[in-house]
Amino acid sequence: MSSEEPSPAPALAQVPPETRAKYDRLLAGLRELESVAVAFSGGVDSTLLGWAAREALGPRAVLVTADSESYAEGELDEARRLARRIGLRHVVIETRELDNPDYAANPPNRCFFCKEELFARLEPLAQAEGLHYLAYGATVDDLGDHRPGMTAARQRGVRAPLIDAGLGKAEIRDLSRAFDLPTWDKPAMACLSSRFPYGTPITAEKLRQVDRAEAAVRALGFREFRVRHHGEIARLEIAREEMPRLWVDGRAETIVERLGELGFIHVTLDLRGFRSGSLNEALLRLRARRKAGADRS
Repeated sequence: MSSEEPSPAPALAQVPPETRAKYDRLLAGLRELESVAVAFSGGVDSTLLGWAAREALGPRAVLVTADSESYAEGELDEARRLARRIGLRHVVIETRELDNPDYAANPPNRCFFCKEELFARLEPLAQAEGLHYLAYGATVDDLGDHRPGMTAARQRGVRAPLIDAGLGKAEIRDLSRAFDLPTWDKPAMACLSSRFPYGTPITAEKLRQVDRAEAAVRALGFREFRVRHHGEIARLEIAREEMPRLWVDGRAETIVERLGELGFIHVTLDLRGFRSGSLNEALLRLRARRKAGADRS
C-alpha cells in the first residue's frame, strides 16, 4: 500500500482489497438513496445490509421484519436481537401470503407472490416514515438461480444494494466476520415453504410440521440441513460432512421417532446431502430439456 492510499478501517484490515472496495461501493450506493426501509429477515445477507445502512444513513434507515407463518419459530426473536446489535429502529409487520391462493397452491413462481405480499405491505410503511426507497438483501449469487421474487422486486422498484455493489455470499460472510456480526457463519436460511415440491399445496399445519421436524434435528446438533416434505415421507438433507454424526449416539433413531410423532410415516436420507434450493433442480432440468429440444428444432 502506497503512502498516498488511506489505511482500511481496523475491522476491514484482514478483508481482501477487492471486497473492501465493494463494501465502499455499497456504502456509497446507500448514501445515494438518502433514506431506506430494509427488508430484514435476520439472515446473513440482510444483516450485513442493515449494518451498512446504519453506517451509511444512520437513523434514516429502518429495519422491517415480516412476521409470517412461513418462517421458522424463533427467527423473529433472532431478528430482534440482531436489530439491537445493529443499532437501528426495528419495525415488525405481519404478512399473510397464505391467504393468497396463488401462493398456497405452491406454483414454481411461488416466491413472486411472497415478495409481492412483503413489498406491498412495506410500501405504505416506508411512505408513512418518509423513507425514499425499499431495499432487500439479494446478492450476485442469486442472479443465476430460480428467483421469482426478484421479479416482484424489480416491478416495484425495490433496490438490491448488495447486487449493485457486486457482493456475493462468500464476501458477505467475510465482511460480517470482520464486523463481528454473529451471522457470519449462520447457515443459509429460507422460508419453510421451500421445503415442499412445487404443486404441493401449502397449509399452516404443514408449515408447522416442517418447522417442528427441523427443530428436532437442530436440537441434535446439526447445522446445515433441510427436512423436505413429500406427504408421508420426510426427506432429510444433511451436509455431507455432518452425515457421520447421524449414526452416533442414537441420533438417527431419535430423528425417526420424533418425526414419526409429527406425522411422517417414512424418514429418508438424501445421499447427495444438503443443497440449498434442491427442489429447483427438477425445474431447472425441465427447462434445460425444453431448451435442448428447441435448439434441435
